[in-house]
Amino acid sequence: MSIERSGEQVYPCIADEAKAFAGLTGDAFTALKKRAADLRDLHWGKAVSYSRKVFIPLTTMCRNTCGYCTFVKHPSDPGANFMTLDEVLAVAMNGERLGCKEALFSLGERPERRYEEARAALTRLGYASTVDYLVDACKLVLDQTKLVPHVNAGTLDEEEIARLREVSGSMGMMLENASRRLMKPGMAHHACPDKAPLLRLRTIEAAGRLGVPFTTGILIGIGETWDERVDSLVAINELHRRYGHVQEVIVQNFRAKPGTAMAEWAEPSRDDMQGTLAMARLVLDPSISLQAPPNLEQDFESYLDCGINDWGGISPLTADHINPERAWPAVAELARRTEARGYRLVERLTVYPAHLGVETAPLHATLAGMARADGFARDQYVA
Repeated sequence: MSIERSGEQVYPCIADEAKAFAGLTGDAFTALKKRAADLRDLHWGKAVSYSRKVFIPLTTMCRNTCGYCTFVKHPSDPGANFMTLDEVLAVAMNGERLGCKEALFSLGERPERRYEEARAALTRLGYASTVDYLVDACKLVLDQTKLVPHVNAGTLDEEEIARLREVSGSMGMMLENASRRLMKPGMAHHACPDKAPLLRLRTIEAAGRLGVPFTTGILIGIGETWDERVDSLVAINELHRRYGHVQEVIVQNFRAKPGTAMAEWAEPSRDDMQGTLAMARLVLDPSISLQAPPNLEQDFESYLDCGINDWGGISPLTADHINPERAWPAVAELARRTEARGYRLVERLTVYPAHLGVETAPLHATLAGMARADGFARDQYVA
């Protein structure tokens, strides 16, 4: 498939070509980024989006212990908890007052399957599982505020996705990488049962069968090879081509954190991140939004030269609980630096414009009422 602009051919690439991009420098590296940026411009134009959200970490307990994670707490650690429904509602209502439209539920995966303390906490709350509790937390936000939930609950089966679909506008789960090698001893996902690539790909596929607008992505710098990055993006792309439901792919760069097993690992360089972004834009279907988090790179506007069209969720209220040491840029600053690169910042909903027209979606009427004619958020905020 190629796209023509002024007689030029700008086209996505296949896996073998993408694997040959590894380590490009100089003029070849510049040309790769330009090709990706041109493809982005042809499909997405000059609008670069973000979602105004609150971050709701429903539980910090998890049965996985990834080598880079500081979000997850052992039940004996300070901060290991389930939020109460009153706490959930308080965050959502404060976010609503600040113009937020998305409630991002991010949580550890199935801690009750590993820890008695997690099972006991759920029992005290009146629930048998984390997913049961999450469903009701989403319902509460929908009933009591104007925010629409986006659910990041890790691996789920089709029945669980179907239940959550009724109370959320979109869902997500980072694939991170499709290589089982990263589950071996000494690697990032050792002893993390829910990080098995097959389970994560099955979750993405189940969401596709149910028509759920879905966000996924890769985490780079955790011991994977360039070829494994390409293979991971190809796997995502194949599921999207089958079901058309992957609205967004995130490329996130690993940041080393004190106190983790990977505290001494080298972080990916800026060039490595930029090259991966450009490669991702050329591997993925152009209809898939490409996102990179702006709080993990000081010179984040340089990502615009590599083909991204979205900055992800930005909160005027809550921290990035996955990377709490790295604050979100203010939206006004994000807008200024985006415009300096020749683009305009627009606020989107948790569901991208292309996915808003699905009238069978449970929250279609709610989301349609929040959107302007072009599918972006009706009420735009720049503060």
